[in-house]
Formats: sequence, structure tokens, C-alpha cells
Amino acid sequence: MRNTIVVFRREFGAYFTTPLAYVFLIVFLALAGAVTFYIGNFFEREQADLEPFFTFHPWLYLFLIPAISMRLWAEERKSGTIELLLTLPITVTEAVIGKFLAAWAFTGVALLLTFPMWLTVIVLGRPDEGVIAAGYIGSFVMAGAFLSIGACMSAITKNQVIAFVVACAVCFLFILSGTPMVLNFVQGWLPQVLVDAIASFSFLTHFDAIKKGVIDVRDLVFLASLIGLFLYANVVSVELRKSA
Repeated sequence: MRNTIVVFRREFGAYFTTPLAYVFLIVFLALAGAVTFYIGNFFEREQADLEPFFTFHPWLYLFLIPAISMRLWAEERKSGTIELLLTLPITVTEAVIGKFLAAWAFTGVALLLTFPMWLTVIVLGRPDEGVIAAGYIGSFVMAGAFLSIGACMSAITKNQVIAFVVACAVCFLFILSGTPMVLNFVQGWLPQVLVDAIASFSFLTHFDAIKKGVIDVRDLVFLASLIGLFLYANVVSVELRKSA
């Protein structure tokens, strides 16, 4: 645990030594506000909730989270510092978890900086605080799932651009899997059991209930399992590169 914390501190501090962190924060806050007020029709709805705000989070994460995760391992491999990192008295698992937690914490900082949205709703009406809190929790956990995918993709290539594109593609598949467009396409030639299984892999399906205040254990288990699966794949990928 001590080694994981050391990696976490190193990585988390590194985010704020590069312009990428500040660019991400500014872009995320600007886009979150823009889609909420202009596309989500926040004022026109005349409802004291943050549903328009949370609705677009999966789509914001689709491009912004891979921008964070693409450097986690690709940059280490390109610069050659991954050999130095792995010669330290730490395991690959500790390094993977430390890097992931640092990126997740940074994403949490970006999410916390959206608190003016919550204050705006409180000033305009009497919102259900529990529903809003559930939305933030669900969004944070979902961001962790996006990050685990991005970190895994970053570990398989030295090129950050390739890591970004592949991570976006994989995350896009997880978002679309529960949409009518995909389900209508597979319903004609796949058994209903497989159709339901495909639908259950969608981020939209699991996050939709959470943003409405319904925290189902099955949704959290799915997201946690996805994080664990891709972190394990991340460890395996780094181990293979290490032994190559």
C-alpha cells in the first residue's frame, strides 16, 4: 500500500506540472456548462434538478477521459522511463493501481469544480439533494471505468495518439451497446439472452438509473467489475512488455 501511495503522489503531482491538466479542467468545465444550459435547456425546463448536467457526462468522458489516460503508460514507454519505474522496489500491480488512482483523483477534482452547478440549483429552487449526490457518485465511478479502459489502451502502445483513438473507440462501443440502434440491429438474429447481455454492457443503461437517484448495487458492481477487469488487463500488458 505504501508503494501505491508513493506512485499516486508522483503521478498526481505530475498532472499539475504540465499544461494538459489545466487545459482539461478548463475544457471540461466549459463543455459541461455549455451542454447543460444550451443543449440541455437547463432554464427552459424550469425544474430544480441537475439531470441535464449529468445526461451528457458519458459523452464528455468519451473524449476527455482518454485525453488524460493516453499518457499514463504510452509516455513512459516512449521516453524509456518505464524501465526505470519497474526497477524500483515496487510491483507492476502497485504501479498500475497508483497511476490509475492518480488519474481518477484528478478527474474527481474536475468533477468537484462543477459545484457552482449545484449551488445554482439550490438558489433557483428546492432540489432533491440525494438525487444530485447520487449523480455525482455515479459520474465519478463511471469516470473510473472510462479511465481503466484508457489506461489499458495506453499500456499497449508507445503512441499517445493511438492510445487516445483506441480508447475512444472502445468507450464508444460501451456507450452505444445499450442504444436502440444497436439493439434493433442484433435482435433479428441473436437470442434475447445475448441481446440483453449486450444491453447490460452500456454505460448509458447503468448511469441512467443512478443520475435519477436510484443507486442499484448491480450498476455499481458492473462498473467496479469493469474497472477491475481492465486494470488486470493493464497489469498483464505491462508484464508482457516488461518481459519482452
